[in-house]
Formats: sequence, structure tokens, C-alpha cells
Amino acid sequence: MTAREERESGPDGGLSKARVVTEAIRIADREGVDGLSMRRLAGALGAGAMSLYHYVANKEELLDAMIDVVFTEIELPSDADDWRTAMRREAHSAREVLARHPWAIALMESRTSPGPANLRHREAVTACLRKAGFSVVMATHANWLLNGHVYGYALQEASLPFDSAAELAQMTEDVYLPQIPADEFPYLHESGSALVAAGYDPSQEFSFGLDLILDALEPLRTPA
Repeated sequence: MTAREERESGPDGGLSKARVVTEAIRIADREGVDGLSMRRLAGALGAGAMSLYHYVANKEELLDAMIDVVFTEIELPSDADDWRTAMRREAHSAREVLARHPWAIALMESRTSPGPANLRHREAVTACLRKAGFSVVMATHANWLLNGHVYGYALQEASLPFDSAAELAQMTEDVYLPQIPADEFPYLHESGSALVAAGYDPSQEFSFGLDLILDALEPLRTPA
């Protein structure tokens, strides 16, 4: 049995690698990765800090495992869909998953020892784009562009000071518009007022940008 396999099984029935990783994700969801330490994790599990090293060799291995769980939650592109539908569904799924795990945004592309779910996801995305007629280089361009949109939007969404279109409208009227008088900032004031009146929903920006990207990529493929 390898060291990794021994860490998976554990020395007792109380802990397992899966339980350690699940609890680490719970902590990160609440407090971010900065709030996660082996000592903090051990306390949450009611275990000794050193005992955790039986399941993960170090914090980097723990982060690899946590990110792999995040990838399991993202819908894979399906061969049953055309490439645009498949990639749109994957992108929306990724956005929803990252909204649940905002700590993961900065770590999705940083792992140098990706887990099986991470690799399966990347293989499925690459396969979808290649089967659609994108060259290796163009599929890579498409993947970077789509990931940039998903991660960038997820990062921005996680930092917004409102949770809904109604809250944005209220904040615009009560907080923002008083700070941008029409005589000094005419275009900003006009935009704020018009968007409130129109019931503007910023969550629609994700689909708007995604469709622009998919439209731009369509003519760059050479289907068989």
C-alpha cells in the first residue's frame, strides 16, 4: 500500500481523508482559505493536529483535494449537446459552484498536482472543443477565454455589496446617486437613474458576456 493509499484509509474509523477534506471545505466556505490551518481543522474535527498528516501530507495536498471536490460539483460538457450548449451549461455550472466556494476561485488554475476530477473536467472540456472543430491552439484560446470570463465574473460577484437586483436598486437610490450629482457627473447619474427605472439585474451580465464569447468563437472552428 502506498503512502497516499494509507492516508485515504486512515488508522481508525473516526476519521478519513474524505471527512478531513469535507470539513476543510466547510471552514474555507465560512472563513476563506486564510482561515484554514491544520490546527484549526484538527480542532473542528476533534482530533490532534499531527493526526491529520496521516490523511494529507501537507496543506498543499489538502488544497489539491479540496479543489478536486470543487471540480466534481461542476457539470461536465455532454456529448449529447452541441458545443455551444455544452460549454454554456458548463460555464453556468462553474459560476454556481464558485458562488458556493468563493475561496476556490484563485486556486482553480494554480494546482500543480491536479486530482482525478480536475483532470477529468479538463479532458471533457478539451474533448468538447476539439470535437466541435477547434484546432488544438484554438481550443486552448477558447478555454482560456471562457475560464477568464467565469473566474472574473465569479470574483467580481463575490465582492459585490448587494445580493439581488432589488438591493442594488435600493443602494443606487439611497447611497450611490447622492454621491454623483447630475451637474457634476451627468452620465453616471443618468445611468444610475435609468438602470433603477428599468429594473436592471446585474446577474444577467454573466449570460450576456458568455453569449458574446461563444458567438465570437463560432466562426473560428472548422467542423468536419
